[in-house]
Amino acid sequence: MKSYFTDGGASLELCERDSQDRLSLQIRATQNGTIRVSIDELQLVKPRYQVSDVLVGELRYEPLRVEWKKEDCVCLTWGLGQYQLLAFFSPFKLEISCAGEEIVTLNPGNKLCFETLQDPASRSSSNSSEGDENCCGLWKETFRQFEDIKANGPSSVGLDLSLHGFNHTYGVPEHADTLLLKDTSVSEAYRLYNLDVFGYEINSRLGLYGSVPLLLAHKPERTAGVFWLNSSETLVDVKYNTEQNEDEDEPPGKKSRISPRTDVRWISESGTIDCFILLGPTPAQVFSQYAQLTGYQALPPLFSLGNHQCRWNYEDEADVKAVDAGFDLHGIPYDVIWLDIEHTDGKRYFTWDSKRFPNPAELQHHLMKKKRKLVVISDPHIKMDPDWSIYCEAKKGGHFVKNREGFDFEGTCWPGESCYLDFSSSKTRLWYARQFSLSKYEGSTESLFVWNDMNEPSVFNGPEQTMPKDALHHGGWEHRELHNLYGFYQHMATFEGLLTRSGGTERPFILTRSFFAGSQRLGAIWTGDNVATWEYLKISIPMLLSLSLTGIQFCGADVGGFVQDPDPELLVRWYQAGALQPFFRAHSAKMTKRREPWLFGEEVTSAIRSAVQDRYCLLPYWYTLFHQAHTAALPPIRPLWVEFPKDTSTFAVENQYMIGGALLVCPVTDPGVTEVKVLLPGSNELWYDTNTSEVHKGARSLDVPVTLTTVLVFQRGGTVVPRRTACGSCTADLQHYTITLTVALDIKGKADGFLYLDDGHSFNYRDQMQFCLRRFSMQAGRLVNSCANDKGLFVSDDKVETVVILGLKSVKRKPKLKSGAKRTSVMFEFDKKRGVLTLSGLELEICKDWEIII
Repeated sequence: MKSYFTDGGASLELCERDSQDRLSLQIRATQNGTIRVSIDELQLVKPRYQVSDVLVGELRYEPLRVEWKKEDCVCLTWGLGQYQLLAFFSPFKLEISCAGEEIVTLNPGNKLCFETLQDPASRSSSNSSEGDENCCGLWKETFRQFEDIKANGPSSVGLDLSLHGFNHTYGVPEHADTLLLKDTSVSEAYRLYNLDVFGYEINSRLGLYGSVPLLLAHKPERTAGVFWLNSSETLVDVKYNTEQNEDEDEPPGKKSRISPRTDVRWISESGTIDCFILLGPTPAQVFSQYAQLTGYQALPPLFSLGNHQCRWNYEDEADVKAVDAGFDLHGIPYDVIWLDIEHTDGKRYFTWDSKRFPNPAELQHHLMKKKRKLVVISDPHIKMDPDWSIYCEAKKGGHFVKNREGFDFEGTCWPGESCYLDFSSSKTRLWYARQFSLSKYEGSTESLFVWNDMNEPSVFNGPEQTMPKDALHHGGWEHRELHNLYGFYQHMATFEGLLTRSGGTERPFILTRSFFAGSQRLGAIWTGDNVATWEYLKISIPMLLSLSLTGIQFCGADVGGFVQDPDPELLVRWYQAGALQPFFRAHSAKMTKRREPWLFGEEVTSAIRSAVQDRYCLLPYWYTLFHQAHTAALPPIRPLWVEFPKDTSTFAVENQYMIGGALLVCPVTDPGVTEVKVLLPGSNELWYDTNTSEVHKGARSLDVPVTLTTVLVFQRGGTVVPRRTACGSCTADLQHYTITLTVALDIKGKADGFLYLDDGHSFNYRDQMQFCLRRFSMQAGRLVNSCANDKGLFVSDDKVETVVILGLKSVKRKPKLKSGAKRTSVMFEFDKKRGVLTLSGLELEICKDWEIII
């Protein structure tokens, strides 16, 4: 094995014994605790596809040092020397350890797979007949009536690795399956291949609409991650094992120690091996390491965290206005109403049906007067219509994907015969972005936002209802190479369109169905065409938690289920669950019955109203969590183990989760129940029922009685949660209402929390430091409001009106307010039985320092 070293890492040459194929191996260590292992062909017939646009910026690498070298092995280290990498030569193997603890081994079973590209001109001389060369489907595969021709022969790549001491793994979405990854040694592998799957099967490892090839492993002492940067079809196998560890301190004859091990095998149809090992060691550090590679969650505009109302399809302008008025009439806040494909002129995107929506700009102005928005759909297929200017422009500009013969690829989707835009081309993305300008998109206004659907891409008459793998993209790349990137690139182009529309000043909002690693930089995703059953409500929670763990943190599921009709109880429970998830949208198919919240009687309407109003009142907390996601990669919703990494009882919990570090929620996902069992983790934790203020100790399970209106939320002791005192009709109304702080004391009488504020819609927080970050800290009977980031220049008019302190055993003196040099008494009420102190009538300015002495 030849090797040489540079400031950017180590390069080694690998030789496959049987084929004598020579491969180039690069090992690089980033400055944030990540190892990058890349393998490519050394002598190329043609360049292999390498994923672009997913990684952000230029990665900074640390110099590797040779600690020692033997005939069959070299030991590399970097940084402060806490990490070591052992490279074994024959057979090839890499072992990565930290402080003497082996974390991961790459190629432990010597199963490295790298099929080198072949020159099609030479294959006739090496094969006796066409039948021989295709006997195993190496150059040509047949699937039903479809034929897939591989221009350079088989090109798969694969690598196995062992994660030592781990027997809990997560991630690799999107699948309708459990949060904890299953052992696939006797079942199907996790497939990453973006597909349009209507009413998808649950408890399945088949691929759905998006793919994030990131796997997380967790044990009480460490969290680690494996990011496999490859956009072709990928299979991930997981096997949980135990391994024997010899203990040098034990006497001879004593049994060796048994510890867990997880074996993972990645195999992709094409591309190169580009594998990142995220070494943690904490969950927060793994999230940060991944975000430094692929980007942080975009900070959403505040309105997009509100309630969204969608249907395939609202019939016309009068229907939209009637639904809009219905929310006001029934006192249910909402921010956005959506239009599906029927709003267009014959499924031609960027157009309007002149009979149903003759005055789209007036409709948007009608909503704007109430500070509400409109979202319309824009799919990637373009109707083949020689009389339509957009089709003609795209064809003339060479913006369509080609078939293997080099002509425009033609497939069937909603408009009928269609061509598909090649978003992998930066030229096409720029052209598409321009279509969103107010001058080009007739009937659009600055309050119109966008929904990218069917962008796996969905091709009704294609193999697996998608694009053939041998279709050709810009640069001559086959579709197989970048299939999982297609929706990501449309999302990127749409983002650029809305960004450019505002001159770069306003935050875009785009929802996409298909996604890849890095899509978090661009907007929101949802879990696609779910079904109105209790099973789909239940599976939505682990699906969203898996997405959140892998960076896709602005995520949600269609409330009520997209297809079939939910009964009233299911609809209520789904609204209650959806209100506790990052993206909150009700959606339904045109073949279902109408299900606006007021159509099922007052009991249902009241329960839904309450859940939605609670969501709006909690938006100051949600927005602060999205600031933390945007700056520190902390997911707004997270599995219990992220907050309690040493508590093994939380590792497989998927029916409840944390919103930030303060709120534990357990949505009711079963019909007819009158009691729900809730796990309250942490032996030193206190948990306060937000409905009753009753306090419970951690490290126990609690049986909680529930009615139709019960939403189970517990505030963790040691936290401060900001809420609005009321919500109005939309997010724009929130600024008219003051703030309540709920201070939940821990066993030491302490609490801590943050509040983030900005204008809610622009990039001024980034470009002009127009933001405000405040910290609320309770200790030794003093609640202090102080500045948490002195770079922020935003001055908010918001005021704290009420402070509620949970967990006080007594009040020995009248509470006083200290602001500047003044001390004044405040109104208070103490409920000794519940241990709740309420301070009211405060009118304290958020942006000024103050202190309350209890």
